[in-house]
Amino acid sequence: MTQTVTAAGPVESTDAASPPPVLDVVVPVYNEETDLGVCVRRLHDYLRDGFPFPARITIADNASTDATLAVAEVLAAELDGVRVVHLDAKGRGRALRAVWLESDAQVVAYMDVDLSTDLNALLPLIAPLVSGHSDLAIGSRLTAASRVVRGPKREVISRGYNLLLKASLRARFSDAQCGFKAIRTDVARKLLPLVQDGEWFFDTELLVIAERAGLRIHEVPVDWIDDPDSRVDIVDTACKDLRGIWRLGRALAAGTLPVAELRHAVGREPLLPGVPLGMVGQLIRFAAVGVASTLAYMLLYVLLQPWAGAQAANFGALLVTAVANTAANRAFTFGVRGQRGIASHHFQGLLIFGFGLLVTSGSLFALHRWAPGAPVQLELFVLVVANLIATLMRFVGLRWVFREAGRPGLDTEETR
Repeated sequence: MTQTVTAAGPVESTDAASPPPVLDVVVPVYNEETDLGVCVRRLHDYLRDGFPFPARITIADNASTDATLAVAEVLAAELDGVRVVHLDAKGRGRALRAVWLESDAQVVAYMDVDLSTDLNALLPLIAPLVSGHSDLAIGSRLTAASRVVRGPKREVISRGYNLLLKASLRARFSDAQCGFKAIRTDVARKLLPLVQDGEWFFDTELLVIAERAGLRIHEVPVDWIDDPDSRVDIVDTACKDLRGIWRLGRALAAGTLPVAELRHAVGREPLLPGVPLGMVGQLIRFAAVGVASTLAYMLLYVLLQPWAGAQAANFGALLVTAVANTAANRAFTFGVRGQRGIASHHFQGLLIFGFGLLVTSGSLFALHRWAPGAPVQLELFVLVVANLIATLMRFVGLRWVFREAGRPGLDTEETR
């Protein structure tokens, strides 16, 4: 079965339609006449021999100039469950968008034609999508459980790129560019119209937008062997990726991407009505905890100050409320449950408390130096201002302490 995709959309073949498969594996290719036959036959044998879901292979020819399309058509004629889609324009992202949007499968996936990723990871990749538990799934070469064979140059580039994504776009997935991904087709139809890139940045843009919309991304550690014959232009790809990061970051900052609408369309609204997601929601919950903590602090200070003195009262009130504040923010603001990491969290919370103590004690010291007879009301005013500064720094600090909230392995409200 062969289709030609143009700017006007797919042109259907006249072949008899077969029942929709559960999985549609797309193999994007450009000038791969030598390796295409061997790799597709290997993938076909794997899907036929014991794979538990009906599957189809779609060879997406990206405007090849050699005999790739002819080889693909021979494979489609020879092998059941193999079809060909031809595109008039190059671009891996462009090919994936075209095939995924028109696919009738329940789950769509793609893998590089060289099959660098061990095929035994395919079932763990798609199983959470078939069950409906996850929305996207990605293979990762950068987890501790992954086994990877490649040169130091590509290793450094890959890790550096993913660190750049974490710093610039606050990405939480571990490996943006591994050529081994899958997505539920119903989710793809809602998500893909927001993805602009049609080349190598396509994967990153897809994942960042999905993450911002609250979609659940499942990561699978993979065994991966680098293809020494890879023809990816690293310099050109890196420049395009940097432009893509800048464009996407600017769109997210300006609010021009309809992430909230996508979140609503895919049913990823907050679990509790009225409690926003992301940093805005954290700020609101942190502020609520902060108001309660400040009131408790003021009450304790007023009770302790007459017999303990200003500095001792400040220390005692701040220590008690800091411990309670860390516990409340851990559970309520950042959604961390259970005992795992609790000692470390409270220890780091106390270090942040030390900064708050330095700010507030320093403000009291300065007040008593300049106004020795200051009344308790003025002391409270100065302390409230100092606490506002300390609170801002506390929020930044606690976001770092609980930076792993929501990731696999932590008992959080998102994974309960």
